[in-house]
Amino acid sequence: MNKTIALALGALLLGQPKLNAQTMIQKNNITLSSDLMTPEALWAMGRIGGAQASPDGKQVVYQVSYYSVKENKSHTMLFVQPTKPGKTMAKPTQLTTDTKSESDAAWIDGGQSIAFLRDGQLWKMNADGSARTQLTNSKIDIEGFRFSPDGKHVVLIKSLDYHESIAKNPDDLPKATGRLVTDLNYRHWDHYVESIPHPFVADVTGDKVSDGVDIMEGEPYECPLAPFGGIEQIAWSSDSKQVAYTSRKKTGVDYAISTDADIYLYNIDTRTTKNLCKPEGYVEPKIDATKSMRNQAVNHQEGDMNVGYDINPKFSPDGQYIAWQSMKRDGYESDRNRLCVYNLATGDKKYVTESFDSNVDDYCWANDSKSLYFIGVWHAVTMVYQTNLNGQVMQLTDGWYDYGSVQLLGNTKQLLVTRHSYIAPDDLYVLTPNKKEKKSVVEAITAENKHILDQLAQPKVEQRWVKTTDGKQELVWIILPPHFDANKKYPTLLFCEGGPQSPVSQFWSYRWNMFIMAAHGYIVVAPNRRGLPGFGSEWNEAVSQDWTGQCMDDYLSAIDDAANNLPYVDKDRLGCVGASFGGFSVYYLAGHHDKRFKCFISHDGAFNLESMYTDTEEAWFSNWEYDDAYWNKDQTDAARRTYANSPHRFVDKWDTPILCIHGEKDYRINANQGFGAFNAARMRGIPAELLIYPDENHWVLKPQNGVLWQRTYFNWLDRWLKK
Repeated sequence: MNKTIALALGALLLGQPKLNAQTMIQKNNITLSSDLMTPEALWAMGRIGGAQASPDGKQVVYQVSYYSVKENKSHTMLFVQPTKPGKTMAKPTQLTTDTKSESDAAWIDGGQSIAFLRDGQLWKMNADGSARTQLTNSKIDIEGFRFSPDGKHVVLIKSLDYHESIAKNPDDLPKATGRLVTDLNYRHWDHYVESIPHPFVADVTGDKVSDGVDIMEGEPYECPLAPFGGIEQIAWSSDSKQVAYTSRKKTGVDYAISTDADIYLYNIDTRTTKNLCKPEGYVEPKIDATKSMRNQAVNHQEGDMNVGYDINPKFSPDGQYIAWQSMKRDGYESDRNRLCVYNLATGDKKYVTESFDSNVDDYCWANDSKSLYFIGVWHAVTMVYQTNLNGQVMQLTDGWYDYGSVQLLGNTKQLLVTRHSYIAPDDLYVLTPNKKEKKSVVEAITAENKHILDQLAQPKVEQRWVKTTDGKQELVWIILPPHFDANKKYPTLLFCEGGPQSPVSQFWSYRWNMFIMAAHGYIVVAPNRRGLPGFGSEWNEAVSQDWTGQCMDDYLSAIDDAANNLPYVDKDRLGCVGASFGGFSVYYLAGHHDKRFKCFISHDGAFNLESMYTDTEEAWFSNWEYDDAYWNKDQTDAARRTYANSPHRFVDKWDTPILCIHGEKDYRINANQGFGAFNAARMRGIPAELLIYPDENHWVLKPQNGVLWQRTYFNWLDRWLKK
């Protein structure tokens, strides 16, 4: 089935009449009277995820989520696609045929069957979608699964009631909505912490799967880690006798201030567990919860204690090693993510990506167990690399793209990867490694949104290196509108990145989308300012404890370079936009821009850093970035500088229209930050609007809310920059 029909079917299964691609777009209020991207076209795109290659590498099963703006919901469907590229791309086989969403597909039975999740239960079917069988009948929804190599066991992820931080309400008050909070870690990201996930090892007998044994029974800790962890944090040994899993075994204040997650090895026969990261009997040094761990004893111990994030274990095919992604320091969530290889026989650890001074974002073992493939960002693009066990790293791919995931293509020497860029969302590709640097062959096997992209005029992407105020070189992306005319002048946006340590690489976003910003007639200036990965650790770490220093100068260097040196940039029509730390940047620049900008937009930005210190549920973040609690009398100079330069202290200098956007379920940066900024602007008499979402978190996930976001965003920009 081609994807035009699949997209129409996605609409049908959401309750709409059967439509072809063109009429479906019109049904979702998308009018292709022009060739410019619209919010409705963006939300009509299928979103690929959850791909897995068959054992022989000849097929891939993957999921696509389709969104209906009218119905305000999504539908996730499964497909199987041949992996042999050719002049004519093979058509995928559609597996999902009804209104139920199906996801998380994986090959089992040696590639004869596919396991998947449906209605909170584990199912299986033949590779052509026939003979569907429900394997579990669990009273608790299954959130993820992983079968053992021998197929006799499966790990099931289930969430259990949890009352370490929120007391259980009395049984005779079943309708009470109050929560008695007794400790920290009582809410995370967008929910109150009243349940935590645990891994269960279940037996597989024919077409039945047992409820399983909780391998963390009685432990008040989560696995996988909230808020984004999934089945990738759990792995089976090649002999099917052991399970490696990720957990941060802390509660309350200790949990809230720490990023110390470890890799544990569970033996399914003896039901014993070993911590691979810490020596037996390890005792953590005392930690002051009101100060950064940067200079505390926990980060200055003798030996390698793996006190930072250690996540995502994977066994080598020969069973000799286990690898995982490892951060060095406790309390620093943006520490460099290294690739650690652990010798199961000797207990020796080796870090095999030390020559790559950036993050390992995903990885997999080679079939020979002598090398690993990984993806990481360097100079604002995310490429595929290979490292051997001696740490010799080679770049396999090239170009202006971001690779998002990497896995072996079954038992072949090829890889299955996802790739996207500013001008196209994810598709699946087969990568054939080459022994020569950057010479690997990459061939597409899906074209999920071709029928939409072919109707749209594309932006043009350019790259500039800009001199900063301290004499360094800053890489800046310039995105030009479709049908660009160098003889015209265009309104221009400075894009401020969040994180504060997330790359401004070739990302594709369904909200902060460079394609749609350019399609609305704006030039986008996107700088890789101080504090972003991909330019070495010194550059990456320069933002911590210095949010309003060189990184702000880097923003202004980028926009000043564009305004002064690109004749098609209208310096009298400049806007400044950003989210999270980018939203903080907007609030700060609003008081320090020297009338460069004609309007601002801040999404989920931090406004009052004293308030944010205790507002955020992830206390480790504020501790590391601010250095001290605001009430400490012995504050460091960095802490005093941070609080003194909080954006709320410069509202008296605000003089420019501002749009504030926030989600009330954002517990990382609470909505009171957006309320405060908007209220302050209006009390100062500055034109301002507030777009508030009672039901959204740090993201905007519901289709109609997403379209409202885009319309509000561009209405505000057009109002002030297109007069």
